[in-house]
This record gives sequence, structure tokens and C-alpha cells, in this order.
Amino acid sequence: MAATESARRRGQRKAKEAAVGAAARALFYPTLLYNVVRSKVQAEFRWWDEVDQFILLGAVPFRKDVPRLQKLGVHGVITLNEPFETLVPSSMYQSRGIDHLVIPTRDYMFAPSLVDINQAIDFIHRNTSCGRMTYIHCKAGRGRSTTIVLCYLVKYKNMTPTAAFEYVRSKRARVLLTRSQWKVVQEFSTKVVGAAASKTEDVVLSTEDGSGSPGVIKNNASLSSDKTTPLRPMMKMLSCLLPSPVRSGNSLSHADLHT
Repeated sequence: MAATESARRRGQRKAKEAAVGAAARALFYPTLLYNVVRSKVQAEFRWWDEVDQFILLGAVPFRKDVPRLQKLGVHGVITLNEPFETLVPSSMYQSRGIDHLVIPTRDYMFAPSLVDINQAIDFIHRNTSCGRMTYIHCKAGRGRSTTIVLCYLVKYKNMTPTAAFEYVRSKRARVLLTRSQWKVVQEFSTKVVGAAASKTEDVVLSTEDGSGSPGVIKNNASLSSDKTTPLRPMMKMLSCLLPSPVRSGNSLSHADLHT
């Protein structure tokens, strides 16, 4: 009985995803045209916005946008669109020295998976560590791409999900998360906080006067950034000189309702 119910739910979920996929394909060009027109008539409706000096968040780029992104200092692009939504091939980015991470994510319903999120924020962090800018986009720069940026801020800027969302919305007012996207951000935050707690547990420091009084290391970054060796700076410099491999997702993990 339980197996039958489980199979029924799986069938319903697959049917729902198929319907959403068909709707996303049918609505892609009409909604893209709407966004283009609105960006022409409303100055505040920008195609992309700077979240910080190393992160741009925005809508799907056209081929003509690639030289502009290069001039802005973009060295990495994260695409969260399905293939039919992607307007710039990886080869065009590569020809201009831009790394391209492709994570196909369906529009209109769900969110990127935790695996995809970790892959994306590590990509951003590698670029940021080398002083390089990353452009993160979906179709409209509202949901799928915002989910990735929020998780990056949670992990690498020690923000809470709410603080991260308010910060990003102050930079790009039209960002909007669905319930599933917000849920995955919170789930990601819980995992990050739990991992940080396990790393900092039982870690003590001696006081400067040598009294030996313990002190807990509260900042997880201390555990990695302070334990450097003479070779670390050289290794980091060399890693910045090497291009990241192009990656692409082979399956849909979750999807998105508002992008």
C-alpha cells in the first residue's frame, strides 16, 4: 500500500514537472521580450546589478553582452538556464577568457539542488579569491540566480538568509524567491552553520599574556585563512593564472517559479 502511494506521488511529481517544463518553453520568448522592453523604458529596470565588487546578478545575456561583461571585468559566468533559454554558447565566453559554469535549472517551480549550489558558490569563491568578477544569471535575474547569490553570502560573508536577502534586494529591487527557493537557502544555511559549529567545537586559544586561558574561535574563516604556510601565497597565485574547467549539468535537479 505504501509503495503504491509512493509510486502515485512520483507519477504526479513527474507529470507536474513535465507540465512546468512545457509552460517554461512556451513562455520563454514572450517573457524575455517583456523584460527587454521594460529595461528600455524603465531606467531602474537594469539587466544586471552589482551585488559587490566581485558579483554581478542579472538576466540572461545576449551575444552582444559578452564584450560588455568582459570590459566590466567578468572572468566567470554561471548560467542557471535550461539549454533552450541559453543564448550564449560556452565557446564564445572561452574565446574571451571567461570561464563558464552551466547548471541547467528548470524555470517556474523549484530551486537549484544543494549539490548545484555548492558547485556554484565554490566557482564564485575561486574567482573572488583571485580578484575576479562573476556574473550569475537566470532568465530575469530574480529567483534561480538569486538563490545562488544568497547561499554565497551565507557561507562566505557569514550572513543570515534574511540579512542576505535584504542586502541583495537593496542592490536589485525586483529579486523574488519562491517558497522552494527560500526553503533551500534556509536548508543550506542550516548545513553551513552546523558544519562551522563542528569545526570550531573544542578549539581553544591561549591568551596573549600566556596565561593559557581558553578562548573559542568563533569565526570559521580563522581555521582556514590563519593556518597558512609559505607555499600558500605562491599556490594561490598560480591557481589564479589557470582557467577553471568548463562544467555543465546533465540533469535537472530542481526548478524555479520566478526567475
